[in-house]
Amino acid sequence: MSPPLFALLLLLFAAAVAPPTPLDTALRPEATGMGGPGGSAATPTRGTAPPKSSATAPPRGTAPPKSSATAPPRGTAPPKSSATAPPRGTAPPKGTAATPTKRTEPGRTGSAAPTRGGPGPKAPAPRKKIVRVKVVRKKVLKKKRPKAPTKGTTAPQEQPCPPLGLESLRVQDSQLRSSSEKRYGLGAHRGRLNIQSGLYDGDFFDGGWCAGQEDAGQWLEVDARRLTNFTGVITQGLNSIWTYDWVTSYKVQFSNDTHAWRPCRNGTEDAVFPANKDPETPVLNALPCPAVARYIRINPQSWFENGTICLRAEVLGCALPDPNNIYQWPHDPVPTDKLDFRHHNYKEMRKLMKRVSEECPNITRIYSIGKSYLGLKMYVMEISDNPGQHEVGEPEFRYVAGMHGNEVLGRELLLNLMEYLCREFRRGNPRVVRLVTGTRIHLLPSMNPDGYETAYRLGSELSGWAMGRWTYEGIDLNHNFADLNTALWDAEDNDLVPHEFPNHYIPIPEYYTFANATVAPETRAVIDWMQRYPFVLSANLHGGELVVTYPFDMTRTYWKAQELTPTADDGVFRWLATVYATSNLAMASEERRLCHYDDFMRSGNIINGANWHTVPGSMNDFSYLHTNCFEITVELSCDKFPHVSELPAEWENNRESLLLYMEQVHRGIKGVVRDEDTGEGIANAIISVDGINHDVRTAVDGDYWRLLNPGEYEVTARAEGYEAATRPCRVSFENVPTPCSFRLERRRPRGRGPPDLQLRLHRHRLRRLRAQRRAP
Repeated sequence: MSPPLFALLLLLFAAAVAPPTPLDTALRPEATGMGGPGGSAATPTRGTAPPKSSATAPPRGTAPPKSSATAPPRGTAPPKSSATAPPRGTAPPKGTAATPTKRTEPGRTGSAAPTRGGPGPKAPAPRKKIVRVKVVRKKVLKKKRPKAPTKGTTAPQEQPCPPLGLESLRVQDSQLRSSSEKRYGLGAHRGRLNIQSGLYDGDFFDGGWCAGQEDAGQWLEVDARRLTNFTGVITQGLNSIWTYDWVTSYKVQFSNDTHAWRPCRNGTEDAVFPANKDPETPVLNALPCPAVARYIRINPQSWFENGTICLRAEVLGCALPDPNNIYQWPHDPVPTDKLDFRHHNYKEMRKLMKRVSEECPNITRIYSIGKSYLGLKMYVMEISDNPGQHEVGEPEFRYVAGMHGNEVLGRELLLNLMEYLCREFRRGNPRVVRLVTGTRIHLLPSMNPDGYETAYRLGSELSGWAMGRWTYEGIDLNHNFADLNTALWDAEDNDLVPHEFPNHYIPIPEYYTFANATVAPETRAVIDWMQRYPFVLSANLHGGELVVTYPFDMTRTYWKAQELTPTADDGVFRWLATVYATSNLAMASEERRLCHYDDFMRSGNIINGANWHTVPGSMNDFSYLHTNCFEITVELSCDKFPHVSELPAEWENNRESLLLYMEQVHRGIKGVVRDEDTGEGIANAIISVDGINHDVRTAVDGDYWRLLNPGEYEVTARAEGYEAATRPCRVSFENVPTPCSFRLERRRPRGRGPPDLQLRLHRHRLRRLRAQRRAP
């Protein structure tokens, strides 16, 4: 058989035996023996037949035909007639076997690669990329005040379980134990988050727990009194103005009987938690192994090198039902009022106020008295039967909360009070209907909105004792009002009051009105608010203690930190403070313990502000000396920022107090001072009470209100251009104002007298003159 015939049969046999090869795999570079850029595009894989369009390799011992595009032997250069694929877009040269090309995928090449050992063809020239440049014009803006970050403030991350209540005093002293203590004032009962120390070193009640020994075996133990799922621990250092002490790391242990303790583990080792770097900043550590137990211990491992083992703590945990106890665990009373018990940031506060106004449009009005430094509006809710209108004879009352931004309970109580008054008025509650129809009520829930948003971002347990207290500018609003006390007391010492220096409506000093005076925009807004409305009674809601204070807040002896400094209306102020304190469930409880170090229970939970600590420039003193309004301060809770789970109980504690205190605006006398001839009201008429060196003035319509205790009084009304009038007024023990109105006669101008009298005198002189002339 001839060799060409044999070769032809061999090729037919190989094509019949070999499996078919997909078209796309034969064309891809990685489908070849070398794969990718290094392999030949004309060399098929082993055992596969080349596609019809490719040039096949001849059998061994035969010379390839001239027109074939076979791969040359290893180490030789490809012949000129090799079928190399031309670059994309160019025609193949004449005499070559053009290999059909396929659109290559990104990152792959469509040109033929050289065989092993042989130099490959030149790579095709890369395509030029078209780069488009986008020109953006930027506007150059002038630097403005920082925008308020609060409108989009995110809520703090809620922990899965609430605090047990070391800070809020729900955990009693008997539930706290320790391995040792330095002294009683630094015992385990003082290891509560945010507890404050006294002013003196070695105080009987100090600012934290301190171990009596310095070793890693010390511990502070909390008894939850029931099975609890412990999830986290919050720690602080010692609160002291004399020493710096805090724990830098600790371990946590659990037990059900205080004998067998198991540590909290992080895998196979005992977990060591990082603690504090300064005395005041709270540090939260979530437990990697939440454990169910009754007792928990905090075991310090390291502490500040120049200090000792001292800490304050709060424990997070969820109470669990006890299957071994058939009796239900006593719970706090559940409020019957379906109110919105949660913390409201600026955005949520506006939504709630708007919702209340839409529910009761006939008795509510929302208005703004100004803006904070960051531009947040200071909203007020007015509740009255004729909102937006002052009615003659109807007193005006106000509640102010949030002067210190981190003292948030007053803010939530006023928001709940708005809801309560609206819903009870719609239900026809006679007490609320009488209060709303007879009083014009103004509620300012947030006097320092910038400070609140700062504390809100950190949350109830991590905001500490002072974060958010001040405004964005760092101003304490309770020390930012004009000092009118000093001017009054200097005038009294020189016997100038009330003849040459007034005992009321004392003008604001000139230095306070300068543009460069350190006066916060929030303070200016409140002063303008006081001057626009004839407020009679007010309360300023704070937090951090359980006590009611009354003016004066500033000591008369300037160098004393504490001094009893009463006002001329001390009896009235003591009554007002007692009304709130005795009706507040938390203050009236005989089982409550001290919040920090002052025992106010001995004085009925009320105290003269200056006798507690001096506060120059307080809003209470300014309100009393510059306007007709009597104002007290209410410290609502030991915890400045209570957890959301405690808000329902706090509403129950304060609901009756809030209502009863508002009703005191009707205590005393009221009336209208009118012109005797025209019957119109006389504005700015002075109302004086015999024996009380403090006067009040009438409003624009001539009406006035004077808070007095029960008794009989001589009341005098005087106005410029009118004769003064005096009358007796008796105040009863019932909480109903005694009407005491006046009609004043215009003062006659001093001169010759009326015309008829002048004519008679003239005739008398003429007769005398004629008689003298007739005489000899």
